[in-house]
Amino acid sequence: MTLADRLNEDMKHAMRNGEKFRLQTIRMVRASIKNQEIELRRPLDESETLSVLSRELKQRRDSQADFEKGGRDDLVANVKAEIEIIAEYLPRQLTEEEIKAIVVQTMQETGVSSKAELGKLMGALMPKVKGIADGKLVNAIVQQSLL
Repeated sequence: MTLADRLNEDMKHAMRNGEKFRLQTIRMVRASIKNQEIELRRPLDESETLSVLSRELKQRRDSQADFEKGGRDDLVANVKAEIEIIAEYLPRQLTEEEIKAIVVQTMQETGVSSKAELGKLMGALMPKVKGIADGKLVNAIVQQSLL
């Protein structure tokens, strides 16, 4: 079952069970996927669908941080619930230790040892962790590793 099929089935299930918030969140995600398909003028493959989901999750996390700074606890609760629902459709995220191991391995493969070569390291590293690790966390770990 593809991710798009799973989203459709879960949307139907949420409709039947009267889960309005879940239904609304899934519809927002499906709308983003559909907009991307319209922009590209073709259906998305699995990796592109995962990219859209990752982007949606990142937007929600950024919003959560902004709402927390603004003291909007009501909006924080909604965004947290949306994050939980969207995260169900993404692969398991890597832990910090797993990311560190991949960073060290990639540093050895590319021969990068200084911050001057950061672009080269990130270029080799990001395809390995795309969709399974938060980019901000990866960047922070790379910065620590290059000290």
